Amino acid sequence: MQPITHADLLPLERYARERGAWRERVIAHKKPRTLQVGPHTTWCFEDRLTIHYQIQEMLRAEKTFEAAGIDDELAAYNPLIPDGANWKVTLLIEYTEPAERDQALAQLKGIEDRCWVRVAGQAPVFAIADEDLERENEEKTSAVHFLRFDLTPVMIKALKSGAQLSVGIDHPMYEHRIDPVTRLSIQALLADFD
Repeated sequence: MQPITHADLLPLERYARERGAWRERVIAHKKPRTLQVGPHTTWCFEDRLTIHYQIQEMLRAEKTFEAAGIDDELAAYNPLIPDGANWKVTLLIEYTEPAERDQALAQLKGIEDRCWVRVAGQAPVFAIADEDLERENEEKTSAVHFLRFDLTPVMIKALKSGAQLSVGIDHPMYEHRIDPVTRLSIQALLADFD
């Protein structure tokens, strides 16, 4: 997938007019690309459209229209677009109660490194996490992580031929999986390899 450039972005005024339609389109697009893995984690598989939308939203929220500010957003978000041989995932750790969340984040240190995807008949592929910056400290992990899963050509070919996909987390304090992922979600995720 090609990175997003200045030429791809809508001016703030035009985006404000079209924002509702953009939002509806992206929500529908993200639905099969979002997986609830256990009761407290959501995996959002990013692609060019989801990242384009995120950049537009950031520019809008920050009222950024100068080239340097736009360059900063492009530099921050473009690395989250898959490159044709991987999936890029935003991992969200979600607890509604602040005290419960704080306790869970302390217990879930290292969870980002224990996330995996597996194509049927293949070894699991564990995430490469948080390449941009460290999101964990001595006390706790972050509620948001950015993951990359590098798949081999054999794995991609198998998925395109109908192989099942499983995803999961093997952390001592949080073991959950989806086995198998629905065909609808697999079809949506296969677009990242075109």
